Amino acid sequence: MSTQTLAARARPAAATRWSRRAAGALAFAALIELAARTGLADPKFLPPATEIVGRAVTLAFDPAFGAHALTSLLAWAIGLGLATLIAVPLGLLLGSVPIVDAATRSVVEFLRPIPSVALIPLVALVIGTGLQLRVTLVVYASLWPILYNTMYGLRGVDPLAKESLRSYGFGPLAVLLRVSLPSSAPFIATGIRLAAGVALILTVSTEIVAGRGEGIGVFIFFAGIAVPARMTDILAGVFWVGLFGVLVNALLVAAERRAFRWHHVRLGGRA
Repeated sequence: MSTQTLAARARPAAATRWSRRAAGALAFAALIELAARTGLADPKFLPPATEIVGRAVTLAFDPAFGAHALTSLLAWAIGLGLATLIAVPLGLLLGSVPIVDAATRSVVEFLRPIPSVALIPLVALVIGTGLQLRVTLVVYASLWPILYNTMYGLRGVDPLAKESLRSYGFGPLAVLLRVSLPSSAPFIATGIRLAAGVALILTVSTEIVAGRGEGIGVFIFFAGIAVPARMTDILAGVFWVGLFGVLVNALLVAAERRAFRWHHVRLGGRA
């Protein structure tokens, strides 16, 4: 079966997936609306979906909320960018030099399971609060998906392709740049996409826990400690965080499909 035929079949399948996801989101919103309107859930704690969405639209035109959103997006973007710049070269090193991988494996396996939120007091004490706190924790949390996907991609490189290049007199660096890196690029892109979601979660979580400065998490925090708690504001803030996460993931998936069409066609067009 040709590549064009597989790609043509993948497009309607993708449209079907998106229509099902949209239907699922609408059904979930309808369930929230029904629960709040019929008294199955206390509207003080779970407002109707129409009120949440209405408040989210209002917040979109609120300059104060816009400042909160820009602060969070800045921390997210800087942290994700730094994590990529650190994790990709480090993953290439660990994945292509077995001695270095063996020497550092115990340290990596010790650091990886540590929750980033648990490091907030230590990081705040060492470097202070504010943007630097969020960026540091985002970098730490986002590092691992990119690092491990880079290493995994290197392990899947065709050994014959590398040996063929070596037989023509190319050194290890040339083999890495000409064969290993291009072959593992789709896996690196997947790692970055996964890290983008992790970075967003850590940004908002750090803001909520720290509870100072600006950011969507800070907005949610103060809405939660208000008397009475402003649940509509809290859920509207969560709505924007979730919507941003969905849009970023969709954009990165589209970029992956465009840049690595051969890889996605081989996988049958799955996202």
